[in-house]
Parts: sequence; C-alpha cells; structure tokens
Amino acid sequence: MNFLLETLQVLFLSIYYLLEAFVMLFIPVRRKNVAGEIVLITGAGSGIGRLMAIEFAKLGAALVLWDISKEGNKETARLAKEKGASRVHSYLCDCSNTAEVYRVADQVKREVGDVSILINNAGIVTGKKFIESPDNLIVKTMEVNTMAHFWTYKAFLPAMIASNHGHLVSIASSAGMIGVNGLADYCASKFAAVGFAESVALELEAKKKNGIKTTIVCPYFINTGMFDGCSTKWPNLLPILNPDYAARKIVDGILKDQVYILLPRTLYLLMGLKNCIHWKFGVLLGRYVGVFESPNHCESHTKHH
Repeated sequence: MNFLLETLQVLFLSIYYLLEAFVMLFIPVRRKNVAGEIVLITGAGSGIGRLMAIEFAKLGAALVLWDISKEGNKETARLAKEKGASRVHSYLCDCSNTAEVYRVADQVKREVGDVSILINNAGIVTGKKFIESPDNLIVKTMEVNTMAHFWTYKAFLPAMIASNHGHLVSIASSAGMIGVNGLADYCASKFAAVGFAESVALELEAKKKNGIKTTIVCPYFINTGMFDGCSTKWPNLLPILNPDYAARKIVDGILKDQVYILLPRTLYLLMGLKNCIHWKFGVLLGRYVGVFESPNHCESHTKHH
C-alpha cells in the first residue's frame, strides 16, 4: 500500500473511531461474564487490590491473590470468600524479585490453572524529591512498578496466546501521563508501565489475537494512604478519589473491555489539551495536578494509589 492510501486509511479510521466513541456514549456496553475466570491480582493485600478482589468475588471469579503481606492477603481472602468468590488462592510474592515471580507463577499454574485475567496492581512510591531519593529506592520503584509487569506477562501471556483468550490489566496512574512535582521516579515507572502495556497490546493486535483484551488504568491519586501528603489544587476538577468508587469503576471498565480507564473523567479532557495544544501546557498542568510533600514516605507495594 502506498503512502497516500495509508494516509487516507489512517484519516478514515480516525474519523470512524471518533464517531464510534461518540455513539457508544449513548449505547449501553454489554459486560462480559467473568464467573469461573481465574483472576490474578498483584498487591492484593490492601488498598485498591483488595477492593478489586472483592468486586470480582461478587461476580463469581476464582481469585489468585499475590502480596508480600501474609496477614493482608489472608484478610483479603476472607473478605473475598464472604462475597462469593468461587475459589480463592493466596500466595506470598515479592514482585520486585524476578525469580520469585516466575517461581510463584509456576506454582499457580500447577495448583490453580492458567490465569485468564492478569491485573498488575502492586506499586510503591518513595515520596522523595529526585535529588534526595536513595538509589536503592529508585531501583525498587522501577522493579515493582514497571519490571514486575514484564515478568508476569512473560509468565502468563503464553497460555492466553495459545487459547486466544484473556485480559491484561495495568493499574498505572495519571502520573504515567503527566509529570508531577516530587514524584520523578514514580512518574518514570508509570510512564514506562503505560508504554509497555500499549506496545504489548499492539503486538497482540498484529498477531490477530483479538480474544486477548487489554486495559490501562490511569487514575488520579486515590485515598488509600499511599499518597498521604499529596494535595490537589483543583479539588473540583481533580478530586482525590474514593477507593471504593475507584475499584468499582476499574472493574466495570474491565468488564466492558475498556482499553483506557482515566479517573476522574476530567482527565480525558486534560490529556487531550496536553497532547493537542502545546507541550508547555503539559508542564503547566504538571505543576497543578498535585504536589507531593510528605517526607520520608515509602509505602509497601501491597498498596497502590
């Protein structure tokens, strides 16, 4: 296909998808049935990970819970069983350790089966200015927030490709789309997570594996305790999110095979302005979306946002 035809194709598809998105605003999207699906959630011992596990439990999914906190995971498992999960399996796993991820993944495949919905949720934040951040914490941030996604995909994606069935979910962050003052390492790790997830999605599309869905979640700061010390200068436009609300919206988006989930919805507008107007708008926006001021703040990667 020559350049002119390819250009026309891109323009046509762009218009088509814009019209499709507009029409879908008024047409209810059918939600898929996840009863019996094996859902693995990293960082499931607290925060959004726990709340998502509870939401999937209500839908009758089989849950695989990964966390570095035995007690946190145990409590999530108890709550999930109360809410109707068909099966619940808990595993201790340090997602920053490559060998441990592969070891526990093999254990899951032997004891539970092939994971069909993989949710990379585990995350950490150091809460230090870049110059003040110790090297080991910067490395840890990249290992948990980014590299762990590589290893879990390597472990569970082959089975999804073989059956052409599955769903990959990356719980990233609005800080993976806009730089934030005081979160240099965290932003870098989330930008990387978004880029990685997008690239793998394109690989799957090129392979015509349309039975494997992908969802990238980019919420603003969620009030789970992980971002204590972070303030918003536009509380009406960009509020700190309620955890229960965020978990419900994320799971609902997964059920609808939504490719991107931005919370709150005003982020869609802000991202459009950043990308369309000028890069300096992105700098301006980064100054006001939030300022992280809590010193010496480092949360366990059982918590996210």
